[in-house]
Amino acid sequence: MKLIINGQPATVAEALRLPELLALKGLNPERLAVELNGDIVPKSRYPDVVLHDQDTLELLSFVGGG
Repeated sequence: MKLIINGQPATVAEALRLPELLALKGLNPERLAVELNGDIVPKSRYPDVVLHDQDTLELLSFVGGG
């Protein structure tokens, strides 16, 4: 299955749910905002989101500092 993640092509072996993709990428879902095909995904919906071929994701991480 092919995805676009932060503007870069990515291939995964099978259909995944969003939390599975984040785990594969080593990302902490608590410190991310996710946009899927132009729509922000609420954190409460992450477990329900099934990714499909050609989906486009923007994964934005929060950075602390000042």
